[in-house]
Amino acid sequence: MRIVFILMLCSLPRLSHAETPPSGPNAELEQLLTALPIAPNEAAAARMEARISELWQRSAGPTAALLMGRAARHMQGKEANQSVLDYDAVLALEPNFADAFAKRALAKYQTGNATGAIADLKEALKREPRQFNAWHALSDITSDQQHWVQALAAWKKLLEIDPLTPDGAKHLKELVVKVEGEGA
Repeated sequence: MRIVFILMLCSLPRLSHAETPPSGPNAELEQLLTALPIAPNEAAAARMEARISELWQRSAGPTAALLMGRAARHMQGKEANQSVLDYDAVLALEPNFADAFAKRALAKYQTGNATGAIADLKEALKREPRQFNAWHALSDITSDQQHWVQALAAWKKLLEIDPLTPDGAKHLKELVVKVEGEGA
């Protein structure tokens, strides 16, 4: 009987480490990012966005988290140049931290460095393609530069991830008109 049980256990498929369901904050993040495109309404989507942003922020190590907080305070105090330096320090510690790239992009844009901002947004999106804040910022910055095709592409990508973005459909129509003309 014991041998039969052991043989049965051996015949069961083994789960690899990659097949193990995620747990902890990463599991919650994945669940929220999966649920965001099918959120039932704007209020639910907004709650999901806020929680996702919080989880992204919390994914930093302790030193990087302190620097991120300091960078945010500098942005609030209209000290974008200092904020860029703080985000530089974060990225020196954690070079794959997509949220830091996205936030540094906003600080760079505030200093008038649109090219640097766009480069940072692209880096953020390489690391986390579902970074809806980065897609939003990329669309806004390219719109400001009147690069309508790029702005529209970024906005469409944003709406794939977060279809209930406030005024999302309205802004999409405005960008389509900019790209295709009034008859679109």
